[in-house]
Amino acid sequence: MLVNERLRTAMAVAHVDFDAIVEATGVDPKTVQRWINGRTPNARHRSRLVRLVGETETYLWPDVADGERIRAASESELVALYAHRADVPPDLWPALFRRAVRFIDILVYAAVFLHEQDPDLNDLLAEKAVSGCRIRVALGDPEGTCIKARGTDERFGHGIVSRCELALMHYRPLIGQEGVSIHVHDTTLYNSIYRFDDEMLVNAHLYATNAYSAPVLHLRRLDGGQIFANYARSFEAVWERSTPPPA
Repeated sequence: MLVNERLRTAMAVAHVDFDAIVEATGVDPKTVQRWINGRTPNARHRSRLVRLVGETETYLWPDVADGERIRAASESELVALYAHRADVPPDLWPALFRRAVRFIDILVYAAVFLHEQDPDLNDLLAEKAVSGCRIRVALGDPEGTCIKARGTDERFGHGIVSRCELALMHYRPLIGQEGVSIHVHDTTLYNSIYRFDDEMLVNAHLYATNAYSAPVLHLRRLDGGQIFANYARSFEAVWERSTPPPA
């Protein structure tokens, strides 16, 4: 932790000593020393110190400004929030698929609704791959223990295994297509993730609730934001553990 020379200098210029800061903030001298040694005070104490030494908050603690920018950018990444997946506008899904030119990443257990609402989805994905778009699809392994546990949690029973098998059947014609990777995974999913370049739909998973009844976040990546990046890292973590399905 680096000494906050700006705070120490501001105190000297303003002729403010430890006792004045203790009285103004209500903390003990050891806490003041920690601030000078580099620890950032909370917002209430920062406000009082700024008034006391006559400097700006962003000058004394540049990291606070960085944190505010990150927070603002992260909040701005949220385009829309839907209470249920069923509430997502039906034309949004095909629009996102069509707009993608670099990446399409899908991490789900089954999500057979994608092929149900667009029987020509495989043709679209194949065309995208030919044009240079990287396609990665990670489906739940029908033989995996996490799939069976999910079926129990959702009170869906063996049905989820059947849906995973059906989803794999839908995507099998794409196996071997250049630019397309179809994998299976046996991990506990906290969210289903659908990435289209710098846009993403995140379908939350709720205990004892089917995915179509759970909330969906529509995100758009922004420089400095962290929400989109966190979900992108989650996808990569599962993808690293996934494998091509058996022949």
